[in-house]
Amino acid sequence: MIQVEHLTKHYGPVAAIQDVSFSVEKGEIVGFLGPNGAGKTTTMRILACFMPASAGTARVAGYDVFSQSLEVRRRTGYLPEHVPLYSEMPVAAYLDFVAEVKGVPRAGRKRRVAEVMERCLIADVGHRLVGRLSKGYRQRVGLAQALVNDPEVLVLDEPTIGLDPKQIIEIRSLIKSLAGQRTVILSTHILPEVSMICSRVIIINQGQIVAVDSPETLTARLSQSERIQVQVDGPPGAVLAELRRLPGVLAVDQKALVNGIGTFLVESARDRDVRRDLSRAVVGRGWGLLELRGIGMTLEDIFIRLVTEEQATTPAGDETPA
Repeated sequence: MIQVEHLTKHYGPVAAIQDVSFSVEKGEIVGFLGPNGAGKTTTMRILACFMPASAGTARVAGYDVFSQSLEVRRRTGYLPEHVPLYSEMPVAAYLDFVAEVKGVPRAGRKRRVAEVMERCLIADVGHRLVGRLSKGYRQRVGLAQALVNDPEVLVLDEPTIGLDPKQIIEIRSLIKSLAGQRTVILSTHILPEVSMICSRVIIINQGQIVAVDSPETLTARLSQSERIQVQVDGPPGAVLAELRRLPGVLAVDQKALVNGIGTFLVESARDRDVRRDLSRAVVGRGWGLLELRGIGMTLEDIFIRLVTEEQATTPAGDETPA
């Protein structure tokens, strides 16, 4: 549904993205991650036909974003990071205008606007001027305009920015419900959000793709050790020393100490299960074993490791104006 091959964009001598290639399958929700200036917004603008690439190709719903941009736009809903809204128009009138511009037939336009307003939780502000809405409501109006033409593909740049916790949960649920119906590529700085919504992640750094895979597969590939959290009711110094002596243990860090109860993070070799030895050591010394559980790598751990270790030297600029 989205096919990107060797995409490059230069702003003068600066390469915002360079030789970017990836694909997104029909009905898939994919997270597009990267630090500020990595090239996320530039890539998404190219996919949405907001700007042309300097080299390479990109196809959306089978159409080339450069030579067939009108066909791409008919099949795409785009939510930019900073949503351009007509502040002097009422919400319902604005969405009706957008629907007309996007070619929604007159006969079904009113019904379609009502549907997206309901789905994006803005039906109660349809009569209000867009410019008088809170930032969270304006963001939801932006999402509604992306959905109003019932697109096959959604390109969402920071879709939950500016929303309160309750609204974030509701919009996440809405996006997740689109899986299988529409193809979605979204960028966000809220990494747990990607784990909750997306089946795969694309990580970009300094204008180049550094990883494309599911969070689970990336975790298995990048984990260099097993991590176990242990909570022990015993003298912290003695517990720390005892845990560090165990065969297979690579490192032990004390994470917390509350009312004499210590929480420790134990790292061991990937092929070594030290849980039995840990429990025997603690119980054998007469201490209380209150918790023992495995701790996997989070998406944040994966992101930081990939971005930190990436040694690409080509500078990139994500926010350079077209």
